[in-house]
Amino acid sequence: MQDIFLYQSSDLAPVCEQPDECFVELKLGAKVDVNAIVSSTGGGATNAAVTFARQGIEAAFYGVVGDDLAGAAVLQQLDEEGVDTRHVVHSSKHQTGVSVLLLVPGGERTIVTYRGASTHYREEDFSLDMVQADWLYITSLAGNMQVLNKLFAQAKQQHMKIFFNPGKGELEQAEQLRDLLSYVDVLLANKQEMQQIVSGDTAAELVRQALNLVPCAIVTDGPRGAVASDGKMVVAAGQYDGEPAVDRTGAGDAFGSGFLSQWAQGASLERAMWVASANAASVVAQVGAKAGILPRYTELHDMPLVVRELPHQLQRDKSAPILEQSDKTAADTEVEETQEEVDQ
Repeated sequence: MQDIFLYQSSDLAPVCEQPDECFVELKLGAKVDVNAIVSSTGGGATNAAVTFARQGIEAAFYGVVGDDLAGAAVLQQLDEEGVDTRHVVHSSKHQTGVSVLLLVPGGERTIVTYRGASTHYREEDFSLDMVQADWLYITSLAGNMQVLNKLFAQAKQQHMKIFFNPGKGELEQAEQLRDLLSYVDVLLANKQEMQQIVSGDTAAELVRQALNLVPCAIVTDGPRGAVASDGKMVVAAGQYDGEPAVDRTGAGDAFGSGFLSQWAQGASLERAMWVASANAASVVAQVGAKAGILPRYTELHDMPLVVRELPHQLQRDKSAPILEQSDKTAADTEVEETQEEVDQ
């Protein structure tokens, strides 16, 4: 994916009818002047691969690009970052995806996207038979559950662990998605996304329910931070204090890959959440999804983090109802109090 950012324009000022309902108003036929433009590469998998590479982990990108200048730019940057691109699928029929992003002050944006080659692939384009890895990090596959099932099954056959950050296409097929989560080792979603998979009003409740499906669950909750648990420990993280946000593109990718860059190397849940939060904060402080990705050995400052060992009741119960609110237990209360403590 090639990203083109347009910003610093009075014509792109957001209009808000309600606090949580804003839009950019562009008059038909108008010519909009902008004072800044940045071209970079994006796409969740490439963003994650760069995080892994900068953190000193061998990483390979597996995706589809067109045989065009945009595709060449994506591969060139990955090569420069030390990401293995030998498994990339080249499409001669479809162009590489391109997004035009209209940035407004504060980092929010409106995105016009042509997904291109990234959504035009065949099941036979993807196979892990020749891939040797410890982890498979999967973002959206545009809702292709057949390919997702194939990759999950192959990964497990080859003893890979799976980190999954589902996209809109997968979440729209929630019933099928839940059936596939038995393959997943770590599941990441924001609060609204996780509510399409399990029930719960808070990030803490959603994590509690998600542990019935996966060994480790993470729920991000915007300015309230994030909650993660592996069924034994729970970590509630507030906001990592960084430079002001100028572009929120890639924040989720930076958080997820920042987490796995530590978790995959045996770090504690606390350390993984710390690096995840710092990486996301650094990314949103610069324009583009890759410019702010942290290198290895970056010195991190303190942030609001609460860590607790969970009581035995929170051990995963596969027979628990998934779509109904569970009764309150000591474990549920423990998770919620952890987030409340970091909020304070």
